[in-house]
Amino acid sequence: MAITTLNNRSINRSDTAASGQLWTATSATASDFQAAAAGGKIGQVVQTQITAQTDISSSSAVYADVTGLTVDITPVATNSKVLVMVTVNVGYDTGSIVFRLMRDSTAIAVGDAASNRAQCTFGTRTASGPYGLDVVNMKESWLDSPSSTSALTYKLQTHATGYTETIRVNSTNDDSDVVYSFRPVSTITVMEILA
Repeated sequence: MAITTLNNRSINRSDTAASGQLWTATSATASDFQAAAAGGKIGQVVQTQITAQTDISSSSAVYADVTGLTVDITPVATNSKVLVMVTVNVGYDTGSIVFRLMRDSTAIAVGDAASNRAQCTFGTRTASGPYGLDVVNMKESWLDSPSSTSALTYKLQTHATGYTETIRVNSTNDDSDVVYSFRPVSTITVMEILA
């Protein structure tokens, strides 16, 4: 049997470690095995991608789900955190649209209330007009503390502000068969961060 020497420490098949320990031996005086570093480790990663073009008819101040931009995760410990990352591509007419992150039926990562301002996670405004071809790419991340080991659903919701608007996900606003139209992808990713 071959024996490998690492920093003057011999490794052979008789070496054993307890659960959760790692071979460290970073110097001649280091113990053979030490506990793995605690905290900040990724427990699991789950992602949902949507590639289809989807229209959302949104009236003012009424949030609607972004179809398909939903992901489920079940944390293994109540002291775990969940890092939520969203990338969404939308085309729309003119004015403003806003988005908010949801955990089940609870809005998370929203700004403070202020008169009639829409409370949201992120938003955008354009003055491109009815023939605007802009696709706005928005990215957001939020470190959530759900304190739960139950199944959780994270999703994105949207609405227009001040009027009724058709919001196009993964498409330019006019979605015409011309060379300057395109179809991107949108994603929502959740990562369990162990305590």
